[in-house]
Amino acid sequence: MLKQRIITALVLLPFALGGFFLLDGGLFALFIGAVVTLGGWEWARLAGFSAQLQRVGFAALVAVLLAGLYWLPMLAPWVLLLAVVWWALATFLVIGYPDTRRYWASAPSRLLIGLLILLPAWQGLVLFKQWPEANLLILAVMVLVWGADIGAYFFGRRFGRRKLAPQVSPGKSWEGVFGGLFVTLVPCAVVGVYRDWSISHLLLALLGTALVVMISVVGDLTESMFKRQAGIKDSSNLLPGHGGVLDRIDSLTAVIPVFAALLWLSGWGAL
Repeated sequence: MLKQRIITALVLLPFALGGFFLLDGGLFALFIGAVVTLGGWEWARLAGFSAQLQRVGFAALVAVLLAGLYWLPMLAPWVLLLAVVWWALATFLVIGYPDTRRYWASAPSRLLIGLLILLPAWQGLVLFKQWPEANLLILAVMVLVWGADIGAYFFGRRFGRRKLAPQVSPGKSWEGVFGGLFVTLVPCAVVGVYRDWSISHLLLALLGTALVVMISVVGDLTESMFKRQAGIKDSSNLLPGHGGVLDRIDSLTAVIPVFAALLWLSGWGAL
């Protein structure tokens, strides 16, 4: 399994890095759109649709809606607003699972949730490419998510005692969450001191970092919740040794639109 994971990572990494950091404009939107569309194909399975025709149909719907968002950029603020509302609601659903599953038991609800997860993630990345320090913003999002995951893994393994959401993901602990916060907040503070940020600026950056890390946890748990309900371990087997696309981007789908909304509110980029 480890060998398979390494081989898959080595094959995909150049394509992923090139797509994220070398492409711009329409090509970048198309690249991210292809990834998100594959995520739509996987989400249909999590939503309870096993027939290929149904899954391809939902993926096609995702692709059409992405094209619409590309040609109607004035919708971007509303997409981000919907994402923020959704991830606040998702926090409630994860905390209350399995009791809260009655709120998304219907097929239309599950499919709508898929759109609320996938479309804003694409929108946020497209906005990043249009804002100052575009590639740096994308790198910052990835570093935050990866740092939180690494901190959670090692702190959870070493100190994990109190279960975070045992009904959703029994392996995750509060100690892991605090470890992820530590691994991300300390570098943020160091950068702030090095760049001589004001106290207010530094506090806002730390608060934003903490919020992003917590949202990344919610994103991870949300997919775990739907996988548990569907009775499956991975969203697909598209990536040998790694599961599916959604298994690799579950935290990012939550972090990207929230991070974009925070940057927009801070005046970083225009919508």
